Amino acid sequence: MMRQKFHIDFIGKSKIFFCISLGIMLVSLILNIVCLPTLVDIQFTGGTIIKYNYGGEPSHKNIEKIVNETLKGIDTLKNEKVDFSYSENLAASADDTTKHIVSLQFTGNKAVEIEHKQAITDALQKGYPKNSFEEESSTAVDASKGANFFLKCIIAVSMAAVIMILYVAIRFRKIGGLSAGVMAVVALIHDLIIVYFVFVLFRMPLNDNFIAVVLMILGYSLNDTIVIYDRIRENRRKSGPKVTITEIVNSSLNQCFTRTICTSITTIIAIGSVLVVSLIYGISSIISFALPMMIGLISGSYSSVCIAAPLWVMWKNHKDKKTLEKRKGAKSAYASKKSSKKAEKKETSEKTEKKETSEE
Repeated sequence: MMRQKFHIDFIGKSKIFFCISLGIMLVSLILNIVCLPTLVDIQFTGGTIIKYNYGGEPSHKNIEKIVNETLKGIDTLKNEKVDFSYSENLAASADDTTKHIVSLQFTGNKAVEIEHKQAITDALQKGYPKNSFEEESSTAVDASKGANFFLKCIIAVSMAAVIMILYVAIRFRKIGGLSAGVMAVVALIHDLIIVYFVFVLFRMPLNDNFIAVVLMILGYSLNDTIVIYDRIRENRRKSGPKVTITEIVNSSLNQCFTRTICTSITTIIAIGSVLVVSLIYGISSIISFALPMMIGLISGSYSSVCIAAPLWVMWKNHKDKKTLEKRKGAKSAYASKKSSKKAEKKETSEKTEKKETSEE
């Protein structure tokens, strides 16, 4: 059996782990409902994104003020909500003066007309004549297409979860594979919720990055969980029926703990490096991928060790307890039936004796 370096009672402390996860999710949910509503990208809701290149260091507040004042004079856009985001223009050369980008995101069913985009451009150029404001690109997404894209993403995640359950059920059928697969998916749902709240708390809109992060975390977390289940299966085969499932799982988790920590730290360092570079250069599209990915990796490692396996042990113990009670009930019913038959036989015998006595 593999040498055990740690002696942590993961199963005994499972309620603490469950409370930590539930506490984090509850606080995040309250913040989400009260003061941090979910932001959804136009990829899912439909709308228009207009990007402008500019130079210098104009105030972001003044840029937003000019755009909002311009929109007030446009009937079709005066009630539209506009989200602003700023980043560095990495495509700009060393001599290029337009090294910054401001993105205007309009949420709605209609694309922004050409003359309205030109009105915004003219207002920015007039407000900042020395900063060379130029329209770089404009992207419009129809609302129905965005909803269809979101539905397909949800279907992809659901299909991945079902396939994972089936895979674990078949591979680990000797240790109750179906229940192991279900608990693995419960842990994956935990990771999905954590990733969702990362997007909410850091005010990042849900977009294709969210789906990409979710799918990657599902794969990473499941891989970690499968390694633990494989160790449980091996230890159960070596230990025999005398060792309880709680002892086997605790031993397996401690044996895999070093491997899980080392793998997680290595991956987090790689993702963290990407995050630092993207923060330095203000690349929002990479930040919205790397930050949730890094936190999701931590959540995935945590859920594999502290959620999936302890939940599976709780389910197995509950199932074994029910089976034991059923067996005891069956034995009790059999003993009662046997006793009843003896009593009936005795009563019949006594009646026969009395009858023979009376006849004599």
